[in-house]
Amino acid sequence: MENVPPPAEELAILDRELVRLDARRAQLLARRAWLLTVVQQHVAPPPPAARPFAAPPPDAAPRSVQNLLLTLGGILLTIAAIAFTLVSWGHLGIGGRSAVLGAVTVAALAAPVALLRRKLASTAESLAGLGLVLMVLDAYALHRVALAETGPLAYAAVASAVLAALWSAYGLSLERLRIPLPVAVLTAQLPLPLWSLTAGPGAPPMEWALLATASLDVAVALWARGRPVDQAGSGSGVMRLRIQGGGGRHGGAMPTDDNAGDGVAGRRKPSQIHRTPSKPGLRPFAATCAAVTGGWALLIGGAQSVTADTPLDALAPAGLLLAAAGVALFAAWRSPPASVPCSAVAGLATIAALGAVARAGVPEGWSVLGYLLCSVGLLVLVRTASPQRLRPGLTAAAGAVHALAALVTLPLVALTLAGPLSTTDTIWSSATGPTARGALGVPLPGPGLTASLLVLLIVAAMLATASRWWLSPTATRTPAPGDDSDETTQHDRAGAPEAPTPAGHPTPAPGTPGTPPPAGPAGPTAGPPPTDASWPAWGPTVGAPTASAARPDRRAAAGTGAIALAWAGLFVVPPALDLGYVATLTLHVLLTAAALALAVRPAWTARLAPAAVPVALACSLAGAGSVAVLAMATRPATFTVLGTLTAALAAAAFTARGPRAVQAVLACTATGFATALLGAVAAAAELPPHRAALLILAVPAAVALLAARLGRHPVALPMELTGAAAGLVAVVLATGDRPTLALVLALGAVIAAGTAVRAERRPAAGYLAAVLFVLATWVRLYASDVTTPEAYTLLVTLPALAVGVLRRRRDPGASSWTAYGPGLAATLLPSLVAAWGDDHWLRPLLLGLAALALTLTGARLRLQALLVLGGAVLALDALHELAPYVVQVVGVLPRWLPPALAGLLLLAVGATYEQRLRDARRLRDTLGRMR
Repeated sequence: MENVPPPAEELAILDRELVRLDARRAQLLARRAWLLTVVQQHVAPPPPAARPFAAPPPDAAPRSVQNLLLTLGGILLTIAAIAFTLVSWGHLGIGGRSAVLGAVTVAALAAPVALLRRKLASTAESLAGLGLVLMVLDAYALHRVALAETGPLAYAAVASAVLAALWSAYGLSLERLRIPLPVAVLTAQLPLPLWSLTAGPGAPPMEWALLATASLDVAVALWARGRPVDQAGSGSGVMRLRIQGGGGRHGGAMPTDDNAGDGVAGRRKPSQIHRTPSKPGLRPFAATCAAVTGGWALLIGGAQSVTADTPLDALAPAGLLLAAAGVALFAAWRSPPASVPCSAVAGLATIAALGAVARAGVPEGWSVLGYLLCSVGLLVLVRTASPQRLRPGLTAAAGAVHALAALVTLPLVALTLAGPLSTTDTIWSSATGPTARGALGVPLPGPGLTASLLVLLIVAAMLATASRWWLSPTATRTPAPGDDSDETTQHDRAGAPEAPTPAGHPTPAPGTPGTPPPAGPAGPTAGPPPTDASWPAWGPTVGAPTASAARPDRRAAAGTGAIALAWAGLFVVPPALDLGYVATLTLHVLLTAAALALAVRPAWTARLAPAAVPVALACSLAGAGSVAVLAMATRPATFTVLGTLTAALAAAAFTARGPRAVQAVLACTATGFATALLGAVAAAAELPPHRAALLILAVPAAVALLAARLGRHPVALPMELTGAAAGLVAVVLATGDRPTLALVLALGAVIAAGTAVRAERRPAAGYLAAVLFVLATWVRLYASDVTTPEAYTLLVTLPALAVGVLRRRRDPGASSWTAYGPGLAATLLPSLVAAWGDDHWLRPLLLGLAALALTLTGARLRLQALLVLGGAVLALDALHELAPYVVQVVGVLPRWLPPALAGLLLLAVGATYEQRLRDARRLRDTLGRMR
């Protein structure tokens, strides 16, 4: 037994199937057109036949030459008409003047009619342009002859309005002419502003005149859109506009099909309907004029709104801004391509209007909060009752206001973070510490601080709400009343049943598991599915993918911004409320710890803010630095805060579950705060700087022991590098006392030698230990006023060289720098320093002979360390001995001779540059082959 549906249901099913077939046919036609284009592009044109006696090709196309000639002719005629009007006007009587100008104007305007019939469009355009210019001259002549007593501005306003009307009628009557209508639109920009400039009775203000002109331009741009046509092909019938009654859900013009039978109007989706422009080029021209005049009106209204002293004074500019917003919303609703920018302008104008009234009624410093609350209200309206087409622009406008409000408060956040630096000149000079506002270093009004705090928290809350809605997979868009901007037809919204499949079962909805996705346009027309571009759209549209899959980047940015702004808002609570010193320190430490927890536990913010780790880390480091500087006001606060921060950062570094870079940064920061804590201990004990250096050395020692315990942990190497930096600080502090400096260098060498026990640190730490030991020896000798360093250094050099000889016997491949470098440097370098300060000739001579012997030995045995060290010491020793004689010779020579010799040297090197370069490479290769 067959289950036949009722006639109404079967009719609905047939309508739906026809719509699907039309859509598929449109896709296939688009694909066919694209394939034809590709095939035609790949087919190479046949080569031209050889014509040896053919004429050369013309330099320009015939059409271009024709247009150029017609343009020049029109310009010349225009110049002649202007000259006749301005110069030869007085030679004729009133009748002759009127007859000449009238006859020429009528002839110029009537000629295009006959020319268009003969398909001479370019000539018709030139004469039409001449006729338009003659009409302007007629208006000028009329004012000079008959209406000379009329005011210039008033006459110009009336004349421009009449000319715009006449040119519009002329352009509409001759549709093939492209000049009259744009010129009419451009002339229509003048009447109302000129009327406003007359300042006569009844003249509108300039801002309202500009807004009315912009409204007229919008109407013209919307009129120039053309008529809707069907893309589905000729088989779908001819589309026409049917006016629905007010009883339906969607009033207005709806597309219907003349070929639909059985009294049922065939329907097309909006994606299958486009508009054919009735006047090419008129719509963008009118839109540009609307943007210019409307923009000036908005600027004037905005300037008046921000300078109003009372709410009553702000009502007038607010009304102007709201009227402009209404015009922009109308343009956005009627013109889908311009919906985003027009709705964005409408949103900004609405916020500016309402915020201006609020600004005039609140105390100073709260105006930003007033504008922000208006943008919040606009977002709520967008979420609940705005059509889908207007949502992207309105949301962008509200988002821009939110961003500007947050930027206004950034100076306060920066001042709160860096303000404690202004109190560094009073370290440990107070028993109670400054208040939160006193620590800023700059006097700020209290109401402004409180308003900035509220702004930060409100923007953070809105960003968190947006991130939550983007995350929710079940949030769907509820169509607002009157929202028909989606692609579903009115028949589908009525809840008609789905068409049955051949098996008799209903067709599953798109996106159901096991159902293939609907076919999209093929070929070049294919593209990503349309998505809602609004921010925050707060839930996907019906049939769209979930927000968590569609907008991961926006959700991450919103969540991260919410965390950053919330942290900044809470950080400025103390100065906003003028809290005491202890309360400020406590709150800042807690906020730093909270940001640190978010940085080391990414899973806590993975849902709302996947990219919150870098921001949380930056907040924690900035907060730690600020509170550490603020804690220097009192001694107990310094030790408490530095100890707490060091422990918290160290614990976070070893328990972090985020990226290794986060662990490394935290470990380095913890080491730095530990160094600052030891420096505070030394300052509390009133130790001199060179004694404090010995205490600072506890940091690299502890880091070396901890790194040995950690092994290959990711934080080991960054901690060791930071410990080495702390050791460098200790060396700098000990430079004021030479014996202590030698001790610090020796202790540093011991730490480096202990680190070199580990195989992975042996190459770098071993060399560092040797260098530090040698430096410690030299500094100690210099501190003891030893004039004969060889008596001490030779005792080190001889055993070191003996050890090097044994090393080379066991391992002939060992480097000479490892075997002989430390031993030779231990004697040669101190002796060289002593020789440069010795006035006697014996030490330089002995040092030079020893260096020469080492150089020759190194060259003979091909040992790099002996050759380089011996040659460098020999050269420096010879330079020291010959320097006085060189100075005397240079003083005797003419002053021009050294530059001349330098120039000749450069010329010689430049002339033999390639040879010198080969020699340098050969020398480098020779040294590189040495051991």
